[in-house]
Amino acid sequence: MTEVTLPEPDRVEGAPHPRETEHLYGQGAAEAAFLEAYATGRLHHGWLLTGPRGVGKATLAWRIARFLLATPPDAVGGLFGDPAPAPVTLDIPPDHPTARRMRAGAEPGLFVLRRGPNDKGDRLSAEIRVDEVRKLKSFLHLSSADGGRRVVIVDAADELNIAAANALLKLLEEPPEGATLLLVAHQPSRLLPTIRSRCRELRLAPLGSEELAQALASAGAEGDASRLSVLSAGSAGEAVRLVNQGGLDAYQEIVVLFASLPRLDRPAALKLAESAAQRGGAETRLDLLIALMDLFLARLARAGVTGIAGPEAAPGEAALLARLSPHPAAARAWADLHQTLGARARHGRAVNLDPAALLLDMIFRIDQTAGALALR
Repeated sequence: MTEVTLPEPDRVEGAPHPRETEHLYGQGAAEAAFLEAYATGRLHHGWLLTGPRGVGKATLAWRIARFLLATPPDAVGGLFGDPAPAPVTLDIPPDHPTARRMRAGAEPGLFVLRRGPNDKGDRLSAEIRVDEVRKLKSFLHLSSADGGRRVVIVDAADELNIAAANALLKLLEEPPEGATLLLVAHQPSRLLPTIRSRCRELRLAPLGSEELAQALASAGAEGDASRLSVLSAGSAGEAVRLVNQGGLDAYQEIVVLFASLPRLDRPAALKLAESAAQRGGAETRLDLLIALMDLFLARLARAGVTGIAGPEAAPGEAALLARLSPHPAAARAWADLHQTLGARARHGRAVNLDPAALLLDMIFRIDQTAGALALR
């Protein structure tokens, strides 16, 4: 039987893995908070790295792990017993032995807890299961004899199932000596309250357009950083995905199509819908268009509430949002439609509804709402 090579669950497609990323942009406050705790001897055994998906939580976890494993635990004194200077950065030279071993996946002091294969071994499991946590327990037990630091990265902690979460909780309640656990969490509210209470939180913020441009350049992705910043909500991971999938052009198509409302350009609507049903990457295209339409509706609702239509995610978008959602009553209508279409899209994907039909249904309902608002 041919062995199946599974993708890494903690890698953004088209971007370097966090272990290969040397620089972290826009998260200086989180790094400084960790370094201050380290320098003052208040290094907590459990750290919860939170914030929107794709803003650098995993990259920070790998930077912290690299720093801890490359820094001798007893390096606390300087010449003649004077205190050593407090570290001002998590940077470790890329040619450092620890950095090289981590890039190769061969660092004995590091364990990465993430989703493993399903029972058949042909796909990744949808969650982190308790068997993976048992491997972590074995790692901590076997490596304890070596002394020194050990670091565990959990990516992502909100993917733990109940049994796995309870098993991890026991490790947090009785942390092994010299072990530091770094939990990446996109939705920390999904974690057990007892897990959250036993960790110190480091919250990462969305990136500004300049920081996003730096992160994109570092990942080898090119695109309009100001527009990508709006569409991705400051998430470098989401921005890379949009670049790789042609998200900027797709959103521009949506804006141009809906500029015809409340008299929908039906041939253009059919063309856009049929693009999601073409062979080769159709599922990815459908998911992209659904996500972008969902975002467009959310921006319509927000524009009507706040009276602010910018900044633009596509040329002409601000004027379109202001015209279609000029007041709070319109905002409520768009918000209701946003919720309704979101549920219909999830149901349509679950029952494998024809992609073109699913998108056309969404477009026609948006057209109907625009027409009803125009008559008020």
